[in-house]
Amino acid sequence: MKLLTIAGTRPQLVKVAAVSRELRKHFTEVLVNTGQHYDYNMAGVFFEQLKIPKPDYDLGVGSMTHGRQTGNMIIKIEEVVEKEQPDAVVVYGDTNSTLAGALVASKLHIPVLHIEAGLRSFNKKMPEEINRVITDHVSELLFSPTSLAVENLKKENITEGIHQVGDVMYDAVLYNLKIAEEKHSLDEFQLSSKSFILGTIHRAENTDNKERMSAIIDAFLRLDYKVFLPLHPRTKNKLESYNLLNRLYDSPNIILSEPISYLEMLLLEKHALAIVTDSGGVQKEAYFAKIPCFTLREETEWVETVETGWNQLIDPLNENLANLINSFELKEYKENLYGDGKSGERIAYLIKEHFSNKKRGKL
Repeated sequence: MKLLTIAGTRPQLVKVAAVSRELRKHFTEVLVNTGQHYDYNMAGVFFEQLKIPKPDYDLGVGSMTHGRQTGNMIIKIEEVVEKEQPDAVVVYGDTNSTLAGALVASKLHIPVLHIEAGLRSFNKKMPEEINRVITDHVSELLFSPTSLAVENLKKENITEGIHQVGDVMYDAVLYNLKIAEEKHSLDEFQLSSKSFILGTIHRAENTDNKERMSAIIDAFLRLDYKVFLPLHPRTKNKLESYNLLNRLYDSPNIILSEPISYLEMLLLEKHALAIVTDSGGVQKEAYFAKIPCFTLREETEWVETVETGWNQLIDPLNENLANLINSFELKEYKENLYGDGKSGERIAYLIKEHFSNKKRGKL
């Protein structure tokens, strides 16, 4: 049986590594990298260090408007699918690569297998929300990380092919944190454990809004701790255009950095005192690392992290971010709500079982 896996962003490829290790024990897998994200941290060393399979196809779509990007992906993915004739297409999460792969497969009557199904932010202004909802509704197998994700699907009358398997991202973090600790140390960043706040800002809802960015920067400058802030090129350009960048450079407590690798990020997350982010993935990684997280968004698809008290949603225009961070207290950490780190194994087993039953006419 041949599976065609589609990914295009760094977080997706990290998850691919965790699942492909298991899929390739049972199936032939063809990996397609759409190229939705490209930076120096996604060059060959990224694939080698994380043991990500070398893509069979690099589509090189790159960054552009949502419509153009998705359209170009659909054209190129369809060519690959027609050539490879897979038995099923595997997609991850909620990116434009996910939507493009799901649309191509469903139009060609090829089963779609969606990993991270059922997540909802309930904000349809987010492109990711549209991507994940559409993908769920055309999928034959839906692998959900949590019981809440399963309930979300049922509320939308999706009742078949759902499996709660845990979070493949937890599989990846457990595996890659060991590599990170072997290859990197805090000395590289001139930091010591639990002495700094780690910040990441990249979402357009923040970076494209001068007022929000001013409030966020003001909060960073008023913190009682050092702030390590790797800047996405787009974020850096926006800060410069808003005349905010020099304020960061002039502060002795702010450590600005170029974008860092996934492994470096894992190491810094583990040793941070707290994390301030607008990234969906970093919210979960903070939870896995048992580090308090302050999320610069009005909603999150990872509701469980908020309900347990380890993640707090912040509107920087209406809440005093600096005071919240300066006064936070660690909470009791109960069991991990995202599984046991064996989600990839479960997914491979369930795919094998599903298509065996289908072949025997039991489905």
